Amino acid sequence: MEESNITFESLGLSEAMLKALEKKGYGYPTTIQAEAIPYFLQWRDVIAKAPTGTGKTFAFGIPMIEHIDAECEDVQGLILAPTRELAIQIGDELRGLLTYFHNIRVAVLYGGAGIGSQIKALEKKPQIVVATPGRLMDHYNRKTIRLDKIQTVVLDEADRMLDMGFFKDVTRIIEKVRNRKNLGLFSATISQEVMTVSWMYQRDEVEITVEPKQEDRPDIDQYSLTCTPLEKAATTLRLIRSQGYERVMIFCNTKHMCQRLCDDFQRAGLDCECLHGDIRQQQREKTMQRYRSGKLPVLVATDVASRGIDVDDVDCVINFDVPEENEYYVHRIGRTGRAKRKGIAWSIIGNFPEKAKLDEIAKYSNYTIQPMLLSEDGVLTKEEVKAPPAPKRRFR
Repeated sequence: MEESNITFESLGLSEAMLKALEKKGYGYPTTIQAEAIPYFLQWRDVIAKAPTGTGKTFAFGIPMIEHIDAECEDVQGLILAPTRELAIQIGDELRGLLTYFHNIRVAVLYGGAGIGSQIKALEKKPQIVVATPGRLMDHYNRKTIRLDKIQTVVLDEADRMLDMGFFKDVTRIIEKVRNRKNLGLFSATISQEVMTVSWMYQRDEVEITVEPKQEDRPDIDQYSLTCTPLEKAATTLRLIRSQGYERVMIFCNTKHMCQRLCDDFQRAGLDCECLHGDIRQQQREKTMQRYRSGKLPVLVATDVASRGIDVDDVDCVINFDVPEENEYYVHRIGRTGRAKRKGIAWSIIGNFPEKAKLDEIAKYSNYTIQPMLLSEDGVLTKEEVKAPPAPKRRFR
């Protein structure tokens, strides 16, 4: 399905939805949106595989909102997400789509936050609930939410959610939604667990696959810089300052390195904060709000944040540590180059194992990662990669 021939108007959306999309600057649907929205509007079950950054939230969020009966105060749409960051982000995006709708409310439920404020949010009778599985079960057991009137259930980042050990919670929740009309599974990869859930609960499902090589693949220039391990922090700082990046996301492999790098940068006068598992939830939300609003130029994070952050205008992503998993690299750099903008990704290499791992990632993902040199005064030049010497012939 070619993107150029399809508009949001041609999908038969309401005037309120079209006005909201126009206000947000979206004129044309991405491939996943163009393919999934019509099926969702027909109440079909959908299993969709699409890369990060291709617009999956709108693909299920738009038809879910269109199906809501604003006069009814029951929960009618349920979206399950693996992390609190992603749940919050989905909630924000849905509220943006609801700008011109009346009396449709969204509640977001997640662990690590006080349950009292969430109970108050549920008392306001939201028609759409976005939740992490564990916290949703907490509310269900407290009888603060009913699931019997839900029409649409969506599992976002289904592969990661099931991989994180939520399989029992997720299947229990789906089974409690007795009057469900359709179920959507959205995932970057279709794992065995995702296939099992599809086989158990979907009927006559529509399969949608968006390959990364299509035009929806983010437009990201990828580079690497090699230095000694002790120079990595100084090199990263020089890169940010010399290139004038205004919104940067830096990824580290461990909580310890994440905190240490953030502390080093703050001492050097850089306005930056960090996100990792030991940061209190209240502080994490405050940091994310600053970053989303553009008031925080540099965010240092572990992979806990790599799928939960959806900011359209990240200038560049820097892998301070080369990720340990190939998929992590794809998700990390997917934070830039969103919403049809061009992105930049850097990887800072401090030793040979990191270089070998980056080479493996490039081969796995079919990416071209250009090695660069950064001078002391901040000038970037291409590094000439020498071809390996030809083996000498030995004569007996």
